[in-house]
Amino acid sequence: MRQTIGYIIILLCFPLIWLLYSYIHSETQTASEFKEDLKVAIPLNTPIITSPIVLLDKDNEIFSEDYVEWRDPLPLESIPLFVQEVLIQSEDVEFYNHIGFNFSAIFRAVFANAAANASDQGASTITQQLVRLRYLSTEKTYERKVTELVYAYEMEKHSNKEQILENYLNEIYFSNQVYGIGAAATYYFGKPLGELTEAQQVFISAIPNNPSVYNPLKNFEATKNRQELLIDILVKNDKISTEHGNGLKNEPIVLQTKTKTQLYPVYSTYVLDELKSLISTSEGFQEKIESASNEQQAQFFKNELQTRVNEVISQGLIVHTALDPHKQKEDVAYIDSLLHQTKDLQAASVVINNETREIVSMYGGKDYKKFDFNRANQAVRQPGSALKPLLVYGPVFETTSLTPNNEVSGGKLCIGDYCPQNYGGAVYGNVTLKQAFRFSHNTPAVRLLQTVGIEDAFAKLEQFQFDHLIEEDHTYPAALGGLTNGVTVLEMADAYTGFINGMYKPAHAIRKVTNKSGDILYEWKEEKIEVWSPKTVNIMRDLLADVVVNGTGKGLSMTAPYVGAKTGTTNDFYDYWVAGLSDTHTSAVWIGYDMPQNMKPIESKKIHHKIFNQIMN
Repeated sequence: MRQTIGYIIILLCFPLIWLLYSYIHSETQTASEFKEDLKVAIPLNTPIITSPIVLLDKDNEIFSEDYVEWRDPLPLESIPLFVQEVLIQSEDVEFYNHIGFNFSAIFRAVFANAAANASDQGASTITQQLVRLRYLSTEKTYERKVTELVYAYEMEKHSNKEQILENYLNEIYFSNQVYGIGAAATYYFGKPLGELTEAQQVFISAIPNNPSVYNPLKNFEATKNRQELLIDILVKNDKISTEHGNGLKNEPIVLQTKTKTQLYPVYSTYVLDELKSLISTSEGFQEKIESASNEQQAQFFKNELQTRVNEVISQGLIVHTALDPHKQKEDVAYIDSLLHQTKDLQAASVVINNETREIVSMYGGKDYKKFDFNRANQAVRQPGSALKPLLVYGPVFETTSLTPNNEVSGGKLCIGDYCPQNYGGAVYGNVTLKQAFRFSHNTPAVRLLQTVGIEDAFAKLEQFQFDHLIEEDHTYPAALGGLTNGVTVLEMADAYTGFINGMYKPAHAIRKVTNKSGDILYEWKEEKIEVWSPKTVNIMRDLLADVVVNGTGKGLSMTAPYVGAKTGTTNDFYDYWVAGLSDTHTSAVWIGYDMPQNMKPIESKKIHHKIFNQIMN
């Protein structure tokens, strides 16, 4: 009787077997048609995966992290064997024996799905899961499943088991935009994988089976229950003892979830801008852009640069910077509080270390949020008289025999249709160059530019990093800071470093860029060059110091042995500037409105002086 029932069951299974054969035969034919084109259509190589970019301050402490997906890939030898065993036992116990797929598991799944009239049973090996992660969708259809088998078979031919397992462990999804077992350890427990207890390792290993259901931040108990199920599997398969398993189950699990570090947004925003410039300079893009024959070609090179930048960043970088976090925090808090007293007033500042020529702090605008418009390096404004030391007086002492005690007329002046006036329309007789500089007289500055010659004066200015100067700026109004476009706060602070000792090197925030292993990928290569002779430097430092004591810089008070500065005010009081240096730092400060308006009513508050005092002290 039992034998008869067996024959009947076998006969009843024939239609199902025939249906299965038809399905497999059809899909195998379809798969074979594109098998030859497989490598061309979708190469079985490692895809580009976006890894975090980490920014470190001067003390090598993390102050900013940028990532959409949190990843921390590890070589297989750094992944504990216990974790490897947990995932193999739970996901693919025959991993080291199959050719990419497991026929017996597939047949079990097909029969189960057929009986349930569904396609829920997966029977996917680790290789198949990796294939699906990289190349295929997650839809549950037999068509996709057959394609997955072909891909898995190809992957097994081109990679060994260790490579497949390493990639799988680094790419599987652990919920909350976390990918890879190493990243899961640092994200959920705040420690490297190797420092987790075995109970913690099994806990995070429970997540990938269904990241939505086993998201420990939302469904902790479900994750804990699956952890215990995995422990039972290890016990059942004689990988650990029952006592060991009970100990793992009883160990308390306390999450210490990682939060993205996002401190000092204006500085980190600038660093990412500078990173693009560093890559452009290091890999020859900047030279291509500057030598482009037309705008269309220049745009092509710019697009190439952006593609390259995205590629580099996606690999994961550690950017070492010169940020002084204590100073940055204090400067931003002070300036924010000061600006909140005047509606819509904005400001920008940059502070550079004299010895290293590195940017140690930056202010980009009131209540700045990451990737906002950065007024320190993006706002191009007229510099007013703050440009005179660079375009007029420095070149005068560098190229002529004039001294601060020589005289120049402060009277009325017209050069063609251009008739500049002194502040308030005042007319002076002969004044010394020192007096003209101290009180920022305008007509003497224009006369001195005539003496030097416009082209010779601009040749001195072009030693620095003024990116917005154009040929049309080569006119006499430039002596008073009248430019077509203008300058940025960073450009002004950078240029004033030439008065430290006559030697100049562009100021940067980035010290070096490394990969996770510490290999240096990029660093600035500029060498210092002499931009002012010792004679010119000594004279200019004396004149800048005199401004602070006796001239337009009164109110600038610091405890440093040396302080020198120059102020600037533009037409209609649209912009107020202070640029200068002490023994240790050089800086520039700008205040104004984004939509320019007259600031005469707040001139007496000397807000730009107060900011300069704060950031230079």
